[in-house]
Amino acid sequence: MLPLLRFTLDLFEHDKPQAVVESRHFAIENDVVRPLTSSPVEGALPLRHPNANHEVRFGADVVAYQLKRSSRRSIGMTVGPDGLAVSAPRWVTLSAVDAALKSKSSWILRKLAQAGERHQKALREPIDWCDGVPLPYLGSILSVQLVPALRGGALLVELDAGRPRLQISLPHSATPEQIRDRVQAWLMQQARLHFQGRISHFSPVLRVNCTRLSLSNAATRWGSASADGAIRLNWRLIHFHPSVVDYVVVHELSHLRVMDHGPRFWQTVASVLPDYVALRQQLKDQTAPHWA
Repeated sequence: MLPLLRFTLDLFEHDKPQAVVESRHFAIENDVVRPLTSSPVEGALPLRHPNANHEVRFGADVVAYQLKRSSRRSIGMTVGPDGLAVSAPRWVTLSAVDAALKSKSSWILRKLAQAGERHQKALREPIDWCDGVPLPYLGSILSVQLVPALRGGALLVELDAGRPRLQISLPHSATPEQIRDRVQAWLMQQARLHFQGRISHFSPVLRVNCTRLSLSNAATRWGSASADGAIRLNWRLIHFHPSVVDYVVVHELSHLRVMDHGPRFWQTVASVLPDYVALRQQLKDQTAPHWA
C-alpha cells in the first residue's frame, strides 16, 4: 500500500521546503509564519487595512488603505490599529488623493509603525479574559460582553459603528477560564462554518473534492491536506481577515490537485487567487492572539 501523503502549511520559517517523515506521513514544511505563541516581529506595519479599496506606493512599501468619499472640503487621513483610512471630497481625483498621501508618506509610515508596535505588544500578552475583552475576528475587532440574562449561549451583535460584539450568557462573576472556554467554543463553531463555506466555494473552481474537514489546535501548523481528500485547518485562522483565510483554504485544496510545492502547484493557487503572494506575506506578517 502506498504511504498516505500529507502536505502542511506550517508556522515556522525555513529557508527551503523540507521533507520530514511522520510515521506513515510525508509532510512538506513550507509557507510558514511565526508560532501563535511567539513574540511578533517588532515594528510590523499594518500595511493593509481590512476594508482596503485602494493602494498607494511609498518606495518599496505598498499601503492598502480604506478610502471613503464625503462632503468634507479637504482630504483627511487617520492611522489606527487597522491601518490607514482616508476621507476625501467626492470631487477630488484618485491621483490627487495619492499625491496628498505621498506628500505625507513619512508621517503615515511612522504612524503605521507605531500602530503596529502597539498591536504586536498587545498580542504578546496573554488574553485578559474579562467582560469587554477585544479579539480579532475575520478582519474586525470583536468585543466580548457578559449578559447573564441571555438565552442560547452566545449571540453576535453588529453595532452601528461596524464593531461586532459577542454576547455570552455568563454571570459577571464568571472566571477567566469560563469566559475563555465559552468564547473558544463559539469561535471554533464559527471557524468550522466559515471554513466549510469557503471550501464549498473554491472546490468546484479547483475541481477537487474535500472528503473531510477537521479543525486543528496545533501550535505549529495552519493547515494540512492528505491525498485521501481530508483537510485540517487551524481554527485560530478565524482571527485573520477573510482574504487570508481564503489563501490557506485555496493552498490546501490545491494540494488535492498537486501534491508538492513545485511551479505547477503555485500556478494552481494563482489561477484562483492571483494576489496570493501578498496574502501569503500578510499571513506571515500577522500574529494570532496568545491563547493561554
